[in-house]
Amino acid sequence: MYEKSIDLLNKAIADEMSAVHQYMFFHFHCDDQGYDLLANLFKRTAIEEMGHIEMLAERVLFLKGEVIMKASSEVEPIHTVKEMLDYSSKDEQGAVKKYNLWANECAANADSVSKKLFENLVMDEERHYDRFDTEMDNMDKFGDNYLALQSIERSKSISGSGETSAD
Repeated sequence: MYEKSIDLLNKAIADEMSAVHQYMFFHFHCDDQGYDLLANLFKRTAIEEMGHIEMLAERVLFLKGEVIMKASSEVEPIHTVKEMLDYSSKDEQGAVKKYNLWANECAANADSVSKKLFENLVMDEERHYDRFDTEMDNMDKFGDNYLALQSIERSKSISGSGETSAD
């Protein structure tokens, strides 16, 4: 009875899994480059996306469907911060568009709970988009100085904690 909803929910799981993998990739590379604030942004967003997977999977199981745990795409090997933010921004905009459409499809198939779930996801994805968009604005306003300040903050915190390179 809810085959269409189960299919859409599993597509969303696949997209969310891809987002988790991509954002963790970005987290690792930002952390490696000393950009702690951006690294934490990507990590927090990945964790939120994991929560989305859990909610979607619980709904699939409630509808007596099979949860398909396969990412929809491979990780893009992007290493520059500006490109990471641009990619993430576009990814979140795409999710908003899809989830709005899928909410309507669920409603058309008399599944108001899945509709509401997709509507709630839209709000989260718009918030993610706003975070990435704000960071892109900061990069445009402050240029490389913005990234340099993040590296300096890491250096300050390391030197203030008593760590040395021999630790």
